[in-house]
Amino acid sequence: MGTVSTTTNLRKEALEYQRKMTNPIIFWFAMLVKLPSAVFWRLKIKSLTIEKCEVTIPFFWRSQNPFRSIYFAALAGAAELSTGALCQLALAGKGKFSMLVVDFRAEYSKKADTKITFTCDQGLELFDLIEKMGVGETDQLTMISKGKNQNGDEVARFYVTWSFKRKA
Repeated sequence: MGTVSTTTNLRKEALEYQRKMTNPIIFWFAMLVKLPSAVFWRLKIKSLTIEKCEVTIPFFWRSQNPFRSIYFAALAGAAELSTGALCQLALAGKGKFSMLVVDFRAEYSKKADTKITFTCDQGLELFDLIEKMGVGETDQLTMISKGKNQNGDEVARFYVTWSFKRKA
């Protein structure tokens, strides 16, 4: 089971979301319904706290490309999940919002041929942005997810820009 932050004052809806996303069985079923590629690639949320989200992707036949490394789209999916799960945590219990990826950029620096862990550590910045938004307002945040191999070497960095709108 993933790590759950116990030092924060999350709303009950956020705590429930955090519990579900770090429970492997509930996560699997949720992804099967909402994001089946996450199940296919065996993405896992390693930890989800107010500060950060860590998502792992294994190197195996379903995530691999013909060049014996993890397929770029699978890496992108893991990176996006590390930012998107933080967004969902920040929005849980705070009323109606819409969110959408409006920009996406990637940098690849090393062959991804082992399990990769993507970390986005902008949770506090995101929570602050969401808290300050009034009804009808929109805002954006570019979130960075760094993918590292089992040796701690960075293999890729993704820049995911999320747009948020607070609804009435």
